Amino acid sequence: MPELPEVETVRRGLEPWLTGATIKKVQLNRKDLRFPFPEGLVEALEGQRVEHVGRRAKYLLMTLSSGKTLLSHLGMTGSWRFAEHGIDKPPRYYEPGTEPKHDHMIWSLSHPTHGQSHLIYADPRRFGFIDLYDDIESAPYLAGLGPEPLGNEFSAQMLADAFSGKKSPIKAALLDQRVVAGLGNIYVAEALHRAHILPTVEARTLVRADGRPKKALDLLAAAVPEVLIAAIEVGGSTIRDFRSVEGAGYFQHSFAVYDREGDPCPTPLCTGVVKRIVQSGRSTFYCPKCQKRP
Repeated sequence: MPELPEVETVRRGLEPWLTGATIKKVQLNRKDLRFPFPEGLVEALEGQRVEHVGRRAKYLLMTLSSGKTLLSHLGMTGSWRFAEHGIDKPPRYYEPGTEPKHDHMIWSLSHPTHGQSHLIYADPRRFGFIDLYDDIESAPYLAGLGPEPLGNEFSAQMLADAFSGKKSPIKAALLDQRVVAGLGNIYVAEALHRAHILPTVEARTLVRADGRPKKALDLLAAAVPEVLIAAIEVGGSTIRDFRSVEGAGYFQHSFAVYDREGDPCPTPLCTGVVKRIVQSGRSTFYCPKCQKRP
C-alpha cells in the first residue's frame, strides 16, 4: 500500500495540472470501489473549480470552489492519471498504462493555462475509495491522526510524550497513525536503521525518567523526515503496484534494510547482515549488529 512519499508524489504530480481547473463533466463507470461512490457525487463535482490539491497522512484532499473537499485513498492499486499527457519529470506518480476496464471515474477538465484534459481514476483491485465532505474536519478517516512527520509539530520531544509508558515495540508505535500520521512499514524500517534502533525495543525505553528524549530518539526524529524527503525526491518506491509516469519510483534502489534479508548492512564499518523477523504479521528488516537497544 502506498505510504506517505508515494501519496505526496501523486499530489505533487497532480497539483500543477489540476489546481485552477474546472470540472466540466464527470463520468462514473461503476457504482463503487471499496465502498460505494458518495450519493450525488457527479452533481457535486460538475461545474466546480479545483482550488487546492492537498494531502493528510495517506489521503489526497482536493478542495473545490463550493467549499467541499474530495477525499481519495488509493488503496493498493488506485491511481490518478491524465489521458492526454504524462509528467516528464519528478514528482512521479502511478503508471498510466492501465487497461480501460479499470478506469472507474473520468473528469473532463478545462484549465486556464493547460486547456482541455481528462483526469482518470483507475483501480484494478478496487481497494481505494472516494468520499466527499462539506467540512473535511468531520471526515472520520482524519480523526485522531497524529502530527505529520514533515511538519513543524514533529520532534523528539513530541515522540517522547507519545512514547512515555508505552510498552509496544518501537516499530509498532511508529506505525500507530495516532502517534505519527502517514508512516508505513517501509519507511519505519529505514528510519529505525538510520537511527540505529532495534525495532523490537519497547517505545518507552527511548524516553528518560524526566520525560525528555534519549539521544536515540533525537536521532530517530531526524531520521524519519530524512528518509521521507529522500524518497519523495526520487518519486517514492516501486513495490509491486506503485509506478512513476515513466514506469517506476526509484527509492527501492536506496533501501538500506527493507527487503534486503541476507545482504550486508550498508552502515560504514558494520559487519552485520540484514535480518528479517515478523512483527504483528508484517515483515521487519533490520541489522542485528548496528541497531541497538537505547
